[in-house]
Amino acid sequence: MSEQVNYLALFLAVIASMTIGALWYSLLAKPWMRAAGIEQARLSAGHTIYVYALTAFCHALMAYVFIGVIYHAGPVTVINGVMSALFIWGGFVMTSMIVNHRFQRRSWSLTAIDSGHYLAIMLAQGAILGWFGVKS
Repeated sequence: MSEQVNYLALFLAVIASMTIGALWYSLLAKPWMRAAGIEQARLSAGHTIYVYALTAFCHALMAYVFIGVIYHAGPVTVINGVMSALFIWGGFVMTSMIVNHRFQRRSWSLTAIDSGHYLAIMLAQGAILGWFGVKS
């Protein structure tokens, strides 16, 4: 599949994901820290270039796999990209977060903040990949 991948669309999906994450968590930083039980000093100490590079890599992997999903879902359109995002988010991301956060005894507000972040990312990736196409 790699020789057919639309790398411009993949790159734009990663840029959108990183931008959404930066905006999402800057706007919801205090509620997220309360829900996650993280203090500002601990959070500041943990942010290195490694964390952001790993995040970008994971978002690129997500977009790359998403390309295959959208391609196999039918015609490559914005609607199919967005619908694929909703199905994947609802069936895998949201359900995984609910289970993990309940076993970790985390708050429902943390689940809402984190899963909302991934819903926004997946919708953006689905729309971008559907709009630009998944093949070059």
